This record gives sequence, structure tokens and C-alpha cells, in this order.
Amino acid sequence: MTQFVGAIDQGTTSSRFIVFDRQGAILAVAQKEHRQIYARPGWVEHDPMEILANTQEVIGAALARANLTAADLAGIGITNQRETTLLWDRDTGRPLCNALVWMDTRTDELVQHYLRDGGRDRFRDKTGLPLATYFSALKLRWILDNVDGARAQAESGRALFGTIDSWLAWNLTGGPDDGTHITDVTNASRTLLMNLATCQWDGDLLAIFGIPRACLPRIVASSDLHGTIRTPPLHGARLAGILGDQ
Repeated sequence: MTQFVGAIDQGTTSSRFIVFDRQGAILAVAQKEHRQIYARPGWVEHDPMEILANTQEVIGAALARANLTAADLAGIGITNQRETTLLWDRDTGRPLCNALVWMDTRTDELVQHYLRDGGRDRFRDKTGLPLATYFSALKLRWILDNVDGARAQAESGRALFGTIDSWLAWNLTGGPDDGTHITDVTNASRTLLMNLATCQWDGDLLAIFGIPRACLPRIVASSDLHGTIRTPPLHGARLAGILGDQ
């Protein structure tokens, strides 16, 4: 009988994997920091491949410390730094550029552009959010406008958008080999693209921000069976939850 659950906690400065017992007590934990990349003033980036590698490493380390395997886990959950944005090639699994971290402010000029027609709260009724550099829509728009080939690949569906939850879920469930491209409502709600009334991507917002629907993940419930993990050391475990870290 499986008596444990595993949690991937992918944060702004580090990745952790925690194993909990049936009472919610921590049985084992492993953690590893990743680089903070400051290409220019106001720019903050992460290397998605480094985050993926670190996540796999801490999973293996925590399981070893607990003397457990994937078969001992009833399910796996992902919690993640919200708003951090990336776009990757679905055929190769390689990011088109580094991830733009939630605190990155390179989209300030885009924010000012959209403020001119309706002010900071122009999208609040639909999204619950003000216009700010924080959220993913404008980070994705910046990537589409500034990375060679990004918009064409996104429009064709070859390039996939996601926050870190999507990136990890896609890779863990197969990656280029039919990985599951999803995000949960708590992460989608911080993009400026999800309609709070429908919990779906909003067509008007996609048009306003110039975001191709073909690149977007499917929005799912935070707690549900989202697929089976197909990579070691969690091969065969069930991905059963996703939740933004706030």
C-alpha cells in the first residue's frame, strides 16, 4: 500500500523535493539552488534546462534518503514560482530562450502602452489583476516579439508556452514524446489571459495581447489525476496536483 506523497517545490531560488507520510509529516527532503541570470539591469532570467536537471536530481536524492521508490508514492504534486514565463520547442524539448522570471521588468514599456487605453485596471473585471510587469502575458509577448522565429513557431503550435508548472509537467510526462501540456487554474489566473468567470483562456485578451492560442497549455483543476510520470526516478508515479506557490 502506498503511504507517501511527493511534492516538487520549484521556487525562485531553488528546487526541492519533499516526501510526506500519511500524517503530513516530512520524511525526507532534498534541495538545490539554481543560477539567477542578470543579462541587463531589470532583467532576471532562469535556465529552464538547469531547473529541470536540478528537479530530477533532488527527486532522486530525497527518495534515496527515505529509502523509497516511485512505487511507494500515492501521487506527486507540483508547486512552483508563479508568472515565470518560457517558450519551448515541442519537437526538441529545448527552450527558445531563458525563462523570464516574475520579477523581470523588461516589459515596462508594454505596460505603459496598454495603460494608455483604460488605465491600470482595464482588465481587472475579467482577470482580477492590474496591468503590471509581473504577469505572464506581457512576458510571453516580449518573447514572441524579440526572439527569432518565436512567433511563427507559437502560431503553428510547435512552440509551447508555460509557466514552470507546465514545463515540469510536460517533461515529466514524456516531453517531446507526447508530454502533457497543462497548467492549473492558480497559475493560469496569474497570466492576464484567463477569464475568472470561465476559468478558460479569453479570446479577447489573447487578441489584445497578440498571443496565439496554439501555444497555450490546457487549463486543468489544481487537484486531479493529470497523467503518469514517464521519467526516472518517478517513472510510473501519478501526477495528481499542481498549485502556484502562493
